[in-house]
Amino acid sequence: MTAPSGPAPTLFEAIVRKRCVAATYNRGEVVLAPHAAFMRHGELHIAAVTVTRDGNPPREEKVGIFKVDGLGDLRAMDRDFAVSPVFDRGDERFAGEILLQVED
Repeated sequence: MTAPSGPAPTLFEAIVRKRCVAATYNRGEVVLAPHAAFMRHGELHIAAVTVTRDGNPPREEKVGIFKVDGLGDLRAMDRDFAVSPVFDRGDERFAGEILLQVED
């Protein structure tokens, strides 16, 4: 029996295991630390901290919202992350719609 594949299982495993994912986003290469998965307007989204964009760290650490369909070539990485202090479980952008989120 093979494990499920595709964006959702990859992201869910990354959230549970606190592992980064890499993807193409807006024609750039990003490394993300996904903290939560949620539904918005019937589509899967993630709340994630951008670790790098095109190989460079962001100017400031923040939680961004990414539509999963907009993340191309999504793949798991062998790179752990710590839960970010800027992640707010009660963030109104996804409150009440959470499917899965990181545990402390």
